[in-house]
Amino acid sequence: MQLTLLAPELVWPEPNDRNTFDDLTCPSLDVLLARGACTMDPPKSLEAALTDLFGQPAGAPYAAFRLLGETRAPDATDAPAISAETCWLCSDPVHLRFHQESLILADSGGFDIAAGEAQTLIHELNRHFSAIGRFHAASADRWYLRLADPAMVGQIETPPLSAVAGRSIERLLLASAQSNGLRQLLTEAQMLLHAHAVNQQREGQGKLPINSLWLWGAGSIPARIESDYDGVWSTNPLALGLARAAGVPAHPLPTEAATLIGHAAPDTRHLVVLEDLLAAVQYENSEAYRAALCGPNGLETRWFAPLRRALMAGQITGLRLEAPTAYAALRWECRRHDQWKLWRRPQPLGQLARRLAGAAA
Repeated sequence: MQLTLLAPELVWPEPNDRNTFDDLTCPSLDVLLARGACTMDPPKSLEAALTDLFGQPAGAPYAAFRLLGETRAPDATDAPAISAETCWLCSDPVHLRFHQESLILADSGGFDIAAGEAQTLIHELNRHFSAIGRFHAASADRWYLRLADPAMVGQIETPPLSAVAGRSIERLLLASAQSNGLRQLLTEAQMLLHAHAVNQQREGQGKLPINSLWLWGAGSIPARIESDYDGVWSTNPLALGLARAAGVPAHPLPTEAATLIGHAAPDTRHLVVLEDLLAAVQYENSEAYRAALCGPNGLETRWFAPLRRALMAGQITGLRLEAPTAYAALRWECRRHDQWKLWRRPQPLGQLARRLAGAAA
C-alpha cells in the first residue's frame, strides 16, 4: 500500500517560540522527517494542496468541488445543481473585528452558528440578492452562492478561507476597479447582516455576530478529473468532492492509522487528510497545537508511530507526507529502506522550524 498523508500546518509557524517547541516529543514523526527526502515549494493553502493532489491547476473551482462533497444524494430533488453549466462561489459566514488597528477575520472555528440562524440569514440574502444568484447553506457554517452571471468569476481572486481565518485581511480585500460589483455585493451583505435580528439576538447573548461573508473559490466543475488514488479518507468536504468527481471511493476518517492499514488492500494507493493542527495554528493556540500533535491522543500516537512501524514492516511500501505550512509547501517521501539510514539523526521540530525559516528568508 502506498499512502499520502496531507497534514496542514504540521510545523508551528513561529520558529523561535520556545514555549511551543520545548519538550515537544514526537519521536516517530522526527525520524520520518529526518530520513525522508524533503522538497519545498512556495507556500500554498490546504485547498490548493488538495486540488494539486488531484491534478487540478491553481485557481481550481473550489466551491463546486466542495459543494459536491457536501451533497449526500446528488439525485435528490432538493440537491443543488452542480455541473459545467452552473457557477458556484463559496460565501462562508465570518466575523470581522478590529484588533490593534488590524481587521481580523474569524471563521466558524471561532464561533458557533445554529442551523436555524443559517437558514434565516440565507433566506434574507436570497430575498435581497435575487438578481445576483441564489444562496445555499450546505451546513450551518458553509454557505454557497450560485452566480446568475458567470462573468463575475473573473472578479473573484480572494484566497480560500483556511488561508485567512484568524489573520489580518486588509491587504487581501479586493481593491481593483474590476471588482467593484463584488465589493458592492459584499458591502450590502455586511449592512444586511449587521442589522438583522439574528445578529442582534446573538450580540444580546454575548455571541459574536455573523457580520460578513468570505467570497472565494468561484467556478464551474469540470466534466471529469483523473486520479490514481484507490481511496480517500477524510471529513473535509473539498477532499470528498474531489474524490467523487474522480470516481474514487471516499471513507470516513478513522481515528487511527491501524484502522486504515487493516482495511486497505496491499497494492492500492490512498489519501488521508488530517486537519487536527489547522485551527490551532490559525488562532495561535499553542497549547492546542501541542496537544493535537503529541498529547496522549495526538497525531504522534494515533498516526505517525503506527505508520512508521507499518513502513518498517513493509505493510506500507511508500509514505508521502504533504504539509502546507507558513514556511513552504513541504513534502517528505519516506521509504522503508530509508528508515535504516541511522546516520540521519532526527531533529526536534523546533530545530526544523528554524532551518525552514532560514531557507524561506
